[in-house]
Amino acid sequence: MKLASQLDKLGTETAFAVSAAAAEWAGKGNKVYPFHLGDINIPTPENIVEATFKAIADGYTGYCAGAGIAPLRAVIAEDVGSKRGVQYTPANVSIQPGGKPVIGKFLAAVMDPGDEVLYPNPGYPIYESQIEYLGGMAVPYGYVETPSGFDLDMDAIRRSMTPRTRVLIYNNYQNPTGAHSSRQEMEELAQLAIEHDLWVMTDDAYYEMRYSGEPLSIVNIPGMWERTVILYTCSKRFAMTGWRCGAAIGPQPVIDVINKFNTNAESCTTHFIQWAMVDAINGDTSGPDAILAELRRRRDAAVAGLNAIDGISIAAPESTFYLFPNVTKIMERKGFTDVNDLMRGALTQANVSFCTRKHFGRPVTSEKDHYIRLAYSGISVPMIEEGLARLKEYFEN
Repeated sequence: MKLASQLDKLGTETAFAVSAAAAEWAGKGNKVYPFHLGDINIPTPENIVEATFKAIADGYTGYCAGAGIAPLRAVIAEDVGSKRGVQYTPANVSIQPGGKPVIGKFLAAVMDPGDEVLYPNPGYPIYESQIEYLGGMAVPYGYVETPSGFDLDMDAIRRSMTPRTRVLIYNNYQNPTGAHSSRQEMEELAQLAIEHDLWVMTDDAYYEMRYSGEPLSIVNIPGMWERTVILYTCSKRFAMTGWRCGAAIGPQPVIDVINKFNTNAESCTTHFIQWAMVDAINGDTSGPDAILAELRRRRDAAVAGLNAIDGISIAAPESTFYLFPNVTKIMERKGFTDVNDLMRGALTQANVSFCTRKHFGRPVTSEKDHYIRLAYSGISVPMIEEGLARLKEYFEN
């Protein structure tokens, strides 16, 4: 039987293939240092676990409204709005089974087949997958490496604008680079969106994962509230990656459409988890604070370990839990032309598993340098230090 031809345009999250290779290597009796997947091996805060058990005991195990329960929508509206300096009501919030569903539902709500969508590349690969699967034209924009990290390639973004450009996907506090925009850069991007009358999805998955300073949001720049949908997730802030709870937040007309998609796709997000999130967002902040403090310790250990390697120099990112070092000099030393060969060698020779730039969207032809991505969210400080010492030995010989 023939499957749908449109499936040829559907991509995947290729980091999971790296996980499979790491698991296979570990299954042969090898100790693997897992820097490949952005999962979190820190327990979900106990107050959330207790609130979940209580919600189950209280009978919140059936269907609920497709848009989400009213108390959670209200709590998220207040929490997200107050932190970004804007105002939302429950009508601006649609609860989702994780942050990822927001991508496809948002695009399906605002994009017609043939519309062009600007998206970050390197970036989360599901952007590219969903744009193309839904019939859009995926137009990548990239970053410029600087001594302090990565900046948006604003010139490339301007050159990419055409009369068919309809949507901009923006991921401040970015996976995989850890990039964060200055206020000036964010205002420049917002001005382009306004001038070209674009819908914007701001992927705020790592909004709270910031180690210093106050986070910035494009939604509070004048002219942006009415054209912007926020992708919100509980996964990172509360160490709840497997619980699957998030939200789309934005203007009511597009949120109403997303709610209709909810009814068609999954009926509702798990009822009792929603009640637990009311407690999580309103309750004790010591759990999220402890998660962030532990991630900061891991970041500092990972940055130090990488900078000890001859040929690598990387700044400590202010947000996320990813490092994206330039390994061009390492590639030259090892005699590799494909960065995935370096990845495979690191696994089999040093027992270190990581992703490469190729796992985060199709590289564009103008790219010359090579990068790898290391996630430190699922590996302890002692394992980071031990693993990067092994990686240093492999990279330098």
